[in-house]
Amino acid sequence: MALISAWPLISPVFFFLRCFSSSTASSEGSVFQFDIEGSSAVSTQEATVIRGQQQAVATGSWVPFAEGCQEGFYRTSSGKCSPCNCNGNANRCLDGSGICVDCQRNTTGQHCEQCPDGFIGDVVRGVPTFCQPCPCPLPALANFAVSCHRKSGSVRCVCKENYAGPNCERCAPGYYGNPLLIGSTCKKCDCNGNSDPNLIFEDCDEMTGQCRNCLHHTSGFNCERCAPGYYGDARWAKNCTACNCGGRMCDSQTGECLADSPEVSTDTDCPTISCDKCIWDLTDDIRLSVLTIDESKSTLLSISTGVAAQRRLNDLNLTTTHLQEAISKKKNHATLWTIQVDDAADEMNDLVREAETLDEQGNEASSKGRLVQKETTEINSRASQLVQQLNDIRDNIEEISSKSKYYAIQQELSPEEIAQKRSAAEEMLKEIKRRKPFTNQRQLADEEEKAAEELLQQMEAFHEKHNDTRSLVTDVLEQLSEQDVKLSDLEEALGEALGYVTQTEDINRENTARLQRQEKQHEKTKEQMDEVNSILLSATTILEEPQKVNSELSEVIKNASGFYAEIDGAKKELQEKIANLSLFDDELVEKAMHHAQNLRRLADELDGNLYGVDSNGLVQRAINASNVYENIAGYIEEANEVALLALNTTNRVKDAAVGIDTQVIYHKGKSEELLIRAMQLQRTAHDSSGYTIADTSWQVNGTFARMNALRSQLMRAIAKLQSAETEETRERLEQAQLKTAEAVSATTTVTQATTPMDENVRLWSQNLQDFQHNSQAYDSAVHSAGDAVKKLTEVFPQLLDKMRRVEQKAPANNISSSIQRIRELIAQTRSVASKVQVSMMFEGQSAVEVNPKVNVEELKSFTSMSLYIKLHKDSPQLAASPDRFILYLGNKNAKHYIGLAIKNDNLVYIYNLGGQDVEIPLDAKPVSTWPSYFSIIKIERIGRHGKMFLTVPSLSSTAEEKFIKKGEALGPGSLLNLEPENAVFYVGGVPPDFKLPASLNLPGFIGCLELATLNDDVISLYNFRRVYNIDTATSPPCARDKLAFTQSRAVSYFFDGSGYALARNIERRGKFSQVTRFDIEVRTPTDNGLILLMINGSMFFSLEMQNGFLYLRYDFGFSSGPVLLEDSMRKARINDAKFHEISIIYHNSKKMILVVDRRHIKSVDNERTAMPFTDIYIGGAPTEILHSSISSHLAGSISFKGCMKGFQFQKKDFNLLEEPGTLGISYGCPEDSLMSRNAYFNGESFIASSQKVSLFTEFEGGFNFRTLQPSGLLFYYSEGSDVLSISMERGAVVLNASGTKIQSPERNYNDGKTHFIITSVTPERYELTVDDKKQSKKNPAKDRAGKSPDSIKKFYFGGSPLRTQQANFTGCISNAYFTRLDQEVEVEDFQKYSEKVQASLYGCPVESPPVALLHKKGKNSSKAKGNRNKKVGRDKDKIAQPSSGLKKLYQVNLQKEPQCHLPMNPKATEHAYQFGGTANSRQEFDHIPKDFSQRAQFSISLKTHSSHGMICYVSDQKETNFLALFVAHGRLIFMFNAGHQKIRIKSQEKYNDGLWHNVIFIRGKNIGRLIIDGLRVLEESFDGNANGWQVTEPLYIGGVAPGKAVKNIQINSVYSFSGCLSNLQLNGRPLTSASQTFSVTPCFEGPSEAGTYFSSEGGYVVLDESFSLGLKFEVVFEIRPRSSSGILLHGHSVNGEYLNMHMRNGQVTVKLNNGIRDFSTSVTLKQSLCDGRWHRIAVIRDANVVQLDVDSEVNHVVGPLNPKAMDHREPVFIGGVPESLLTSSLTTRNSFIGCIRNFMIDEKPVSFSKAALVSGAVSINTCPAA
Repeated sequence: MALISAWPLISPVFFFLRCFSSSTASSEGSVFQFDIEGSSAVSTQEATVIRGQQQAVATGSWVPFAEGCQEGFYRTSSGKCSPCNCNGNANRCLDGSGICVDCQRNTTGQHCEQCPDGFIGDVVRGVPTFCQPCPCPLPALANFAVSCHRKSGSVRCVCKENYAGPNCERCAPGYYGNPLLIGSTCKKCDCNGNSDPNLIFEDCDEMTGQCRNCLHHTSGFNCERCAPGYYGDARWAKNCTACNCGGRMCDSQTGECLADSPEVSTDTDCPTISCDKCIWDLTDDIRLSVLTIDESKSTLLSISTGVAAQRRLNDLNLTTTHLQEAISKKKNHATLWTIQVDDAADEMNDLVREAETLDEQGNEASSKGRLVQKETTEINSRASQLVQQLNDIRDNIEEISSKSKYYAIQQELSPEEIAQKRSAAEEMLKEIKRRKPFTNQRQLADEEEKAAEELLQQMEAFHEKHNDTRSLVTDVLEQLSEQDVKLSDLEEALGEALGYVTQTEDINRENTARLQRQEKQHEKTKEQMDEVNSILLSATTILEEPQKVNSELSEVIKNASGFYAEIDGAKKELQEKIANLSLFDDELVEKAMHHAQNLRRLADELDGNLYGVDSNGLVQRAINASNVYENIAGYIEEANEVALLALNTTNRVKDAAVGIDTQVIYHKGKSEELLIRAMQLQRTAHDSSGYTIADTSWQVNGTFARMNALRSQLMRAIAKLQSAETEETRERLEQAQLKTAEAVSATTTVTQATTPMDENVRLWSQNLQDFQHNSQAYDSAVHSAGDAVKKLTEVFPQLLDKMRRVEQKAPANNISSSIQRIRELIAQTRSVASKVQVSMMFEGQSAVEVNPKVNVEELKSFTSMSLYIKLHKDSPQLAASPDRFILYLGNKNAKHYIGLAIKNDNLVYIYNLGGQDVEIPLDAKPVSTWPSYFSIIKIERIGRHGKMFLTVPSLSSTAEEKFIKKGEALGPGSLLNLEPENAVFYVGGVPPDFKLPASLNLPGFIGCLELATLNDDVISLYNFRRVYNIDTATSPPCARDKLAFTQSRAVSYFFDGSGYALARNIERRGKFSQVTRFDIEVRTPTDNGLILLMINGSMFFSLEMQNGFLYLRYDFGFSSGPVLLEDSMRKARINDAKFHEISIIYHNSKKMILVVDRRHIKSVDNERTAMPFTDIYIGGAPTEILHSSISSHLAGSISFKGCMKGFQFQKKDFNLLEEPGTLGISYGCPEDSLMSRNAYFNGESFIASSQKVSLFTEFEGGFNFRTLQPSGLLFYYSEGSDVLSISMERGAVVLNASGTKIQSPERNYNDGKTHFIITSVTPERYELTVDDKKQSKKNPAKDRAGKSPDSIKKFYFGGSPLRTQQANFTGCISNAYFTRLDQEVEVEDFQKYSEKVQASLYGCPVESPPVALLHKKGKNSSKAKGNRNKKVGRDKDKIAQPSSGLKKLYQVNLQKEPQCHLPMNPKATEHAYQFGGTANSRQEFDHIPKDFSQRAQFSISLKTHSSHGMICYVSDQKETNFLALFVAHGRLIFMFNAGHQKIRIKSQEKYNDGLWHNVIFIRGKNIGRLIIDGLRVLEESFDGNANGWQVTEPLYIGGVAPGKAVKNIQINSVYSFSGCLSNLQLNGRPLTSASQTFSVTPCFEGPSEAGTYFSSEGGYVVLDESFSLGLKFEVVFEIRPRSSSGILLHGHSVNGEYLNMHMRNGQVTVKLNNGIRDFSTSVTLKQSLCDGRWHRIAVIRDANVVQLDVDSEVNHVVGPLNPKAMDHREPVFIGGVPESLLTSSLTTRNSFIGCIRNFMIDEKPVSFSKAALVSGAVSINTCPAA
């Protein structure tokens, strides 16, 4: 009862205890558990955590599924976190399995317990260490093992196939090499199958590869030839047979017996002895020994034994002694240095080991710190829980207290009663504890707990299965949806198939009906055929009657022939009439001549007075007056022709009267009518001449009046000019001398600053590459870089400013050449500076303005840049302001630019194309997560599309993190239009006065930056224009760690086409021996380049690449001249952007062998001569070497561009960057530089690729193009009948998409400049954009939208092999891109295209418009003839003349047609032209500077063998004022006038030695100067107050027009000089484009022969009037073409008749029109006409019959007979013809390219040097032979 009464007071206590126990039981780790028996409050689990201090989460603890285990732990299947077991080599492992992820230190395996293949180490026992590369035989450098392991304390290697030995230190049987030598590998023995067949491998020396046991009667290094005494083919046929010569030797190839073997005299009893090959070998050796002894004997006998020789020997001995002492000292120093280096190395190793130990201790301390931090966090959380529980207990106690008070108040209990009840409750609690009433319940609870745990485990397993199933639900749903789609597609396909079946049934029914109709039609046709047969039978009977008539006509013709024979025999009776008519004609001619002479006298006087004046048409009127004589002569000639026609007719009539009485009356009347008509015409001509003379006299009088007025004006102008004051030239001369001294001092300064540049760069590279915590070497590199930068900053701006000032002054001595030399030094220095692979430190206020090597035009459509970046994250400035500027490349006005910045913890790529900014943030990798070493950034822009790449490398492995982000400009602009004069390139910051665009207006960069490439060109920060606030002494560059991805940089060398390597004294590494060998590996996409070059005087050795194949030429002083070895069979193409191993072997000093990729290409024998060289150039050579005497033997003078590695001489490696003569190369092989982004097409070429594209759905593409041709196919693509093409049509760009044409409004895109095309196809519209000018049309074929291509399609650039309306393109296409279905938008690499036909994938030779055959009125003949102009002059408007200078020929343009043996352009000196083919060979320039009268300074380079000849001439109209440079008796003479005085400056030496000489000749205000080769200065002063000196165009170079210069120059020097001229400059500016060219060609190199050469620039020869092509002629000549098409001969008359002979694709055709119609005949030879040989061509014409004979292949044609045909004496063109004279029916309009000789017409030789006109690039009498 007491218990019941006390229950209301006890129940709250129980409630409190229950709440307390539940809260504690649910706390993490069961920190406090309710234990009735009073157990400890600290759990065993917590004690385990405290003791271990290694686990962040207690073992057996359960973490909610949403939370992840911390680093170093993984989640088990039950949800618990367990520690990873990775042996300390990884920090992460996979949940569920515990498999380790990202094993470090070169380890692998599920628990990072193994080393990967090729590595060895112990990662399980002891402290974890790195897995090192297998030492098989050398770690890393020469590791040839598949794997390795330890056994009995030593390393055992599992070698690769080619290697053997415990450590792979030797080659396996059948292979040779030295694996212990770094860079060497084991190569397979090559014994040509002539070794022991019983052996598994071929037996050869394991080091050299020389075969040991040659079987089958073979010998040689590779058993490649038959043994002595045998002959045959040891390589392929393997048929070496014993010589059948009775013991004598025989030829090793044919077996022919060579010489008799010695036999014993038959007079003795000794038997005949047959000597074997050993005796012959012995006799050869004895003979060689005798020769050697004789040479030694002669050498010894030639030695002097006098006192001088003795003294010389003593001096040599003394020198040797001194050298020995010096060498011993050097050796001692070297030994001391070696000891010091070894000590330093030991100390460094100790420091490295200590650093590693400290690193490991730091890692352990860091892990312990993380555990302590984690435990502290747990204790804090538990303390918080305990506080919360105590607060709950306090609340419960307060609640119990309040309830007890409430109970006392409610029951009205007194305090005593309350105390009693409380004590009773306490007693009840004690009783409950004492009785233990819950033991059974406790057991039941435990059993229920176990059951609950089992149920929980089952639920967990079920939950895992549920999760797995749930993860599969998405895949199942996707597969079901795919199946649903496929079913729906199948349903649609079935529907389509049903429709097709229905259509097929309808078609079948239609076909059945059609078949029935066709059968009926067939029956009708059969009936009609029967009718036709009957008609044919009747026609046959009808034709029998015309045949009879024809036979009768034949008899009539025979009778007529008899009549004509009688007529031809009767001519005597009309002789008197002919004589009378002749007398009549003579009187008429005398009158005309009298009038003409008077008129000519007046015209000459008028011409002399008005020469040079062209005001108000006076000159034109004078010309009209002078043409009166020609008009009279023309009328007389017409009258004579008519009279002759009348006489011929009368002749025939009179003769016919003898035999035909009925025809006499008719013909007599006809002749009288014609005679009367002729006399009327003569009278008319006489009367008109009188009128013309009267009118002309009136015009002459008016002209004289105007002339007098002009003369007075001229005299007044001259008086004003004479009154003008002249400046003192002496002051200018003194200023020039001062500036010269400044230039010389500046040159010295530059030399001092730039000479150590190469050393410093090499030291930087060495120190940075070997940098392993060596602060001293690093500091020295930093200080060297700082000094060099400081010198460059101070010297270059001053020097450039001084040079600009000096060039503006008058030159003294050879200052121009000095300035040019300084510029070359600066260019070389900048080339070296651009390859300095060292970063710069930026502190936030510093900046660099970089000098970009790239032309801004090349950045318009495509821009690519890469750089290295490293942030200084510990900088407080960076922490305060993390947004930073990185770089800016653009215009100063902040329009059109690209830039980089850091904004909002992201790297941001920004570019602007004239509209809005495009920002591309790389949010996938925040900047704050970047590592503390260099990362790589690359940005690209293709049209509107931008892309950014970030590569984060690893220090310990080759693994890389790569991130890519793309963007696109929304505006219409697609080109980056940078202005050359306003473009700037700032890195790291900008100067204070420059305003950045808003998107880049951020604080300067803090960290280190290093530029790498700009548009594939290597670029460096050290090639700068200016620097701002940079001091490398206080802010040293950051050392770039040797990352795994940069290890390959040290293997290759990159040549950019401007530098070269020079290895001097190559015998220091190996000796020239019996077998001399050079090895090198090359990788390039270019067509041409110099690989190796050695020179010793006139002896040379060159290995070049020409059109992608190897070209080896050498001369070691051979009597027969240079030897050529080339890959003529095209076995090995080198320019495919892959590495190729090239080996050159010189065997026994008489055989040169070329091997590519271990494959024999070709070999050639020469005279036995050793290689006479010591130095070798690699990848190029200095300019003075390439342009020396050996230049004629080089295929080109182009340096190599690409990558090289592994250069060896005698199998000894060379480090090219350590060679002191190396210039302008760098480490590495940038992949971007090996891409072929541009292609050149020659009009017959194209490239094609097959890709997954669809251009009729959603498509965008673009490319650059450059051309001089108005038409051509640029791009072609087809899908069935739909065609999409982009082409040039008459200078405009045209897009044709399935018949829809879009044409650009402008038509001037064939201007030789770069233009950019973008094409876009959408379901709605077609768009064409050319240089940001957009045109568009609606897409009519919308039903194609949505279709995707089901197969790979082919597209073409530059043309197509298919038949299209457009011709193939001629020009360049570059930076092409378009959207594909299988890859991202990127620039096309043409190198990867599967089909390339005659296309060059490197370089673009399009430079300037070619020579056009355009006529310009003036003196255009090369030889004066009195009566020639009346024919040629009358058709001036039809005869074309070249209007621009010869296009420069470069060696890179030596293109060949595939069927032609010779290149289209022979090898020529760059920028040089050859004169002297005719007496008036010349170039004319119409532009003369305005200040020419004040100062005329010419500069040329000249070489000639001529004793006399004109070089330069200019004058006024009357040739009163003139200036000339000419050759007389081999001496150079500079001559000009000063008023009436003639100044003559003459050289003392002769310069017609055939060598190049630099000549400068100057006419100043009062001094003339002649400077030759910068050494000899000849000058002469004159009166500066002379009358004004004015000259007019043209300026003649190389010769003058006929009749010119005779007034001032001796006659034998008036004609053109014979030689070459280049580098023509006037007042410091080059003269390149001549207005007219006559018989001028490029300056060819190499051998030549007699003949006339027509170059590819166009030209022709016009024969004089002594030769004509009438109704009957025979033409014979020989040709050697360099192109398969071209015009050979052309004659054209005024009435439309013509004769044309041309080649087209090797076929010779003669085509003519005789006034009736065209007819032609052709001959095609079996062999090619373009085979490099001479071919004979003959054409015979007899009226309407033409026969063509080509190399005895004959064909002829009979054309229609023209009874009115007459002979016309019209100009005959050889080798070409003006465009205006060509008819549309001709199949070729190109000029002939090649040589012509032995030209004869009617068996009379034709001399082209006496031609009426030689126009264009034609070389008379000289034809290049190769």
